[in-house]
Amino acid sequence: MTCTHSYWVVPLPALQRSSAMSDFVQTRRVGNVLVITIQNPPVNALSHAVRLGLTTAVAAAREDTLVQAVVLASSGTLFIGGADIREFGQPRQPPLLSQVCDEIEALNKPVVAAVHGPALGGGMEVALAAHFRVGGPQAQFALPEVLLGLMPGAGGTQRTPRLIGAKAALDLMLTGRRIEAARARELGLVDRLADDPLETAIIWAQALADQGAAPRRTCDGHGLDDIQASAAAIQAARIEVQRKHSQLFSPARIVDAVAAALEQPFEACIRLESELFLQCLDSPQRLGLVHAFFAEREALKVPEAAADAPRRLERIGVIGGGTMGAGIAVSLLDAGLQVILVERDEASLARGRATVEKVYEGLVAKHRLSPEACAGRLAQLEGAVGYGALADADLVIEAVFEDMAVKKAVFTELATICKPGAVLATNTSYLDVDVIAASSGRASDVIGLHFFSPANVMKLLEVVVPRQAAADAVATGFALAKRLRKVAVRAGVCDGFIGNRILACYRRAAEYMVEDGASPYEVDAALRGFGFPMGLFQVMDLAGGDIAWAARKRRAATRPADERYVHISDRLCERGWFGQKTQRGWYRYADGDRHGQPDPEVLAIIAQERRRAGVTPRVFSAQEIVQRYLGAMINEGANVVLEGIALRPLDVDVVLVNGYGFPRYRGGPLLYADQVGLPVLLERMQAWAVEDAQFWRPSELLLDLAHRGESFASLNRRGDKR
Repeated sequence: MTCTHSYWVVPLPALQRSSAMSDFVQTRRVGNVLVITIQNPPVNALSHAVRLGLTTAVAAAREDTLVQAVVLASSGTLFIGGADIREFGQPRQPPLLSQVCDEIEALNKPVVAAVHGPALGGGMEVALAAHFRVGGPQAQFALPEVLLGLMPGAGGTQRTPRLIGAKAALDLMLTGRRIEAARARELGLVDRLADDPLETAIIWAQALADQGAAPRRTCDGHGLDDIQASAAAIQAARIEVQRKHSQLFSPARIVDAVAAALEQPFEACIRLESELFLQCLDSPQRLGLVHAFFAEREALKVPEAAADAPRRLERIGVIGGGTMGAGIAVSLLDAGLQVILVERDEASLARGRATVEKVYEGLVAKHRLSPEACAGRLAQLEGAVGYGALADADLVIEAVFEDMAVKKAVFTELATICKPGAVLATNTSYLDVDVIAASSGRASDVIGLHFFSPANVMKLLEVVVPRQAAADAVATGFALAKRLRKVAVRAGVCDGFIGNRILACYRRAAEYMVEDGASPYEVDAALRGFGFPMGLFQVMDLAGGDIAWAARKRRAATRPADERYVHISDRLCERGWFGQKTQRGWYRYADGDRHGQPDPEVLAIIAQERRRAGVTPRVFSAQEIVQRYLGAMINEGANVVLEGIALRPLDVDVVLVNGYGFPRYRGGPLLYADQVGLPVLLERMQAWAVEDAQFWRPSELLLDLAHRGESFASLNRRGDKR
């Protein structure tokens, strides 16, 4: 509901002077209502001081006979952003959040939560502990603990289903997604909507007090009363967790906690929740997921972004309407930007526009986007033949064929057409961005923006920084990533930047194993067993073998003569077997089959290539496949950091997790290396070097860290490479 001033019981001038329960929790009385306000910028995190202040304030409300109702509120843009990240990994200090929530709910006077902004994790649990809730226009609710390998531990697994039912509660907890205030109201999570939730909460609390209303405790909710429906929702969640998250620890514990609510009293369920929460806290997966969470935020701290403000970003040009260009256009439209899609002729432009429209039609069909929103986004899309339409663009992203001559020609022309100060970006996956920048004659405006396919789905964006790029051009790349809700990582210039350079190395390790005796299907199965969502050869079929084939042919002239080269991929490409798009690659794909089936003809080609190379095949265990694959990945990752292509080890982790399927719960390859132990990795590489000393030459950084007894994590903390 929306409040008007006619509802006031006690006018604002009657406010009494504020008092402090702590530096972080303030109280004031409005008539017979005690307003408790959290003030812990920037996100009102539930630090020990905040928890202590809340318990003190609640105790004061309990004892003060003049107080007949309580309003919980907060300052700033967030209601409560969750736990205090500075306390991660530290001993837990009482009062624990679960104790705070229990005290709020147990209060014998009505408690109304005024949720004006996001209530996340523990913030939502505090709101649930209140007896009534008012949501403002900017309110959001989420229990995202699962994204950190945890589960709600302050009553969230018990109060949420009792309030909104098992199905909706499990959806929130197993996805970690946020819901807006209107949706929260539909579910029953919020009682009232208001433009000014604090004002409305105070009015409502006064009315409740005047009526002598009793508290309405969430723990007494009726969301689980339909036992049959609740049991069905829990069983469905178990099946879904097994199907999609069988390797993750916390999702199954969340389901266990909710299931207990059907059979046990609230107090017993809270004790079980606490036990399961501590199990999640002790799980190695928590370390990996927390590392990934913080690494993504740390990756945004780059010198250029700190040195200068970004340039204007409103009108964005995209050159090329193929799969990549269309995906980039969709990402830009989703962010509310104006997009000019440029192609070489009308037929190509029509195909590009149709590709964009097809993406949105699919979203509408799946009810993930309303027809009105779809129309609004497409209205922001302009089409043009020729570069003249880009004259007033703030940023232009080139997404044409991966050929240096073609890209140089594009940038030479853009330099004369685009306005001064426009950022010119190339989406190249491998090519030298310094050469592309030089061709433009305005190198300070040129950066790389390496999107990953499909660009409107994949989260990673490598912001490639050539030598002469201006700091504000680089800052603009990071500002665009933020607008697009991408995970941005700064990358230096080299063949393949961070991700594709490392990919080329661990791909070679996999191909060596295939030529030496492993089948591609054994390799893929071993990698999936480790936690990759797809095997390497499945990924290559998905991406298209022709792209990597072109890159290999381009590098052939500079490939060292003594470097081992496996021809199997080339043999497949020579037959036109490029993967899913040709229905044959490493796998066979029947009509509509997205997973593929092993292909006996591929195995025959592999056997032929082994004979040609004089290889006697041997057996590889799944463990050895994974060790060699990750060994190559880690070693090249170390080289990327050593050469400054990546600023820190954590940047490598962010790229591999968000762009290359490395299991997020393992944190990233360089965190994994620290966990295995750098001396152990070096010992393995020395054993493999007997077969191929060139490929298994240890990185100087890896040798140096192991010699000094340090880890990759030590470089993240220091922020340097030595």
